[in-house]
Amino acid sequence: MRTVELLLDEAAEPAVLDAWRRLADAGLPSQARHRSPTNRPHLTLAACPELTAPIRWELTEVAADLPLPVRFTGVIRFERPTSVLAWSLELDSALADLHRRVWEAVASDSPPETLSPFHSPESWNAHITLGRTRRAGRPRSVPVRSPTSRGDTSTTPCAPGPSRTCPAGSSR
Repeated sequence: MRTVELLLDEAAEPAVLDAWRRLADAGLPSQARHRSPTNRPHLTLAACPELTAPIRWELTEVAADLPLPVRFTGVIRFERPTSVLAWSLELDSALADLHRRVWEAVASDSPPETLSPFHSPESWNAHITLGRTRRAGRPRSVPVRSPTSRGDTSTTPCAPGPSRTCPAGSSR
């Protein structure tokens, strides 16, 4: 599976890495424990089995709109097969449009049954994952603060890696 992701800018990434560390230090699930060399704070826009030439072509056009400012809005929790703790991002018209265009690019050359319904424009929740676990959880106090006091934070295109792929032509 390939993902289309955005990485955070130099101001936001340290705040997320600090939150990952604080969660791990508190004994809570944290992305800090994910030791892959490609594990960085990111915003997943879509996933598909393969980034074909037609998909890459469309993503190159979408990448022209980057970087894109985003705003953290608070801590959220998803209960799916995996329990996820994340920082929510404001889904303004620019981010919603970017996401829709990425979804359309990926859906244009992927079998529909291979696409995650969580990434469809109707269901997608813009967020930066802080921690995840497969164990059922109960609400508890977590040592993370949203970086909203820092104001707007930009996202930038991600760099290609073994577990993530980004629009062709982007660099970081």
